[in-house]
Amino acid sequence: MDLTANPELPGTAGSADPQREAAPAEGDLRDHPAGEGDQAESDEVQQDDGAELRRYADTLVTRLAADGTVPPPPATLDVPGLWLAPAVEALLAILSGDDALDPLARAAQLDETGTALFLCLSLAVSGNGDRVHASWLGTAFGDLATDRPVTPGQRALWTAAARGAYGPAGKIFVLRKLDAAAVPSTAEPDRWLGVLVTDDEQDSAVSPALTAVPSLAEVPELAEPVRAAARLSRLVERVTEITSTRTSVTRGPGTPWADAEPLTALRSLVGAQEPVPARPLTDHLLDDLRPGSDPHLAAIAFHVAAPVVRSAAAELVTATEAAPPAEITVPILRHPVTLRPEGPDAGSLTAAEAAIRAEGASRGASGRWLAYVPALLPIVALVLAFTVSEMFAIAALLFGGLAGYVLWRRSAREADEARRVEAEVAELHRQADAAVWALHDYAREAAQREETAAESLTALTRLLRRGPAVAGQRS
Repeated sequence: MDLTANPELPGTAGSADPQREAAPAEGDLRDHPAGEGDQAESDEVQQDDGAELRRYADTLVTRLAADGTVPPPPATLDVPGLWLAPAVEALLAILSGDDALDPLARAAQLDETGTALFLCLSLAVSGNGDRVHASWLGTAFGDLATDRPVTPGQRALWTAAARGAYGPAGKIFVLRKLDAAAVPSTAEPDRWLGVLVTDDEQDSAVSPALTAVPSLAEVPELAEPVRAAARLSRLVERVTEITSTRTSVTRGPGTPWADAEPLTALRSLVGAQEPVPARPLTDHLLDDLRPGSDPHLAAIAFHVAAPVVRSAAAELVTATEAAPPAEITVPILRHPVTLRPEGPDAGSLTAAEAAIRAEGASRGASGRWLAYVPALLPIVALVLAFTVSEMFAIAALLFGGLAGYVLWRRSAREADEARRVEAEVAELHRQADAAVWALHDYAREAAQREETAAESLTALTRLLRRGPAVAGQRS
């Protein structure tokens, strides 16, 4: 059915609108001004026609996105002064293969940008993106800047082009617009790394040489190079994943449009819903780079973020190459001990040993006076046996046995405490020696990490130069 040939559509060849023929010319309206009642009635009719037009436009774009079909148009699409009327007429003509130059010219005179955006998005969601003229994309998209929010219309064109709605040329167009925004290489590299490499992946990295000595693994000077190497390795994996994606999008008329952003922008453009708040360019790019994001959007975002990623990778390599400190003070058995490549520092080790012995002596001295109280009881009982009654002699024997048992237990505990102190001292020396050997192993690992980091940076640079897959299969 040729909708553009419908006699109810204005501006179409062979059509006639009795209302338009009967309406006076613009000069006649100035020569014969209408009364107040006539003017109010005219405004009310125009408002009703505009509401009906918006409802039809909403239905039209929704149906085009769902199955590519065109619903029957209303009785009239002619709403003077409203760009949407000739824009819808032009869209219907394009979809039916008719000449749309006249309604395009009328719509562009009223709102060139809105008309171009409406046509580009409507043809994209209907699977007819190959009918979009390059000049329409330029007019609809405008310019991007890092200090200016991205409008919902720009974002909708961006996502549609990324998914191949306008073919390879559309992707290249968006890439050039994003390149013109010039995201600087110093733009918060940690923030960009945070979306490419998640926090749990960064913090879980521990040097194998330090797993046996947890206190060493927590030293920032030793932990940061390991984490930097892990982040660099994960960054290369993520970049490889993004740049290796070659997903073809094959979509033609009648295939449902799955992405919500273009349709949301269209419904907002025709007045069917409130507009979506604009967001900064960097926020969109960061969202597109997060794990699990759309691979087409990730590829374009990565192309824009390549200078930042390159700068961040260089910083990670520098952090990985950081040499371990000449000496490190770590807690061993709760006491600070200074470690050097040649061995533990004798002074700190002696101080830690003295502290262990002092703690042991303090524990041994606690409650010592309680052990001597039972020893006084036999003496008191003997005195009472001589002065009061001989029966206290029996009590003196019993108290004497109790006192001996208590003193024996006390002596045994002190002996145990002494052995415990000696064991702690021996463990102190063992752990200190083990930590020194772990530092030697760490130094050997550091050399390997530096070599791996250099290889990772080379691979990353090669991926950055190659860039993402842009010229995928045309929609």
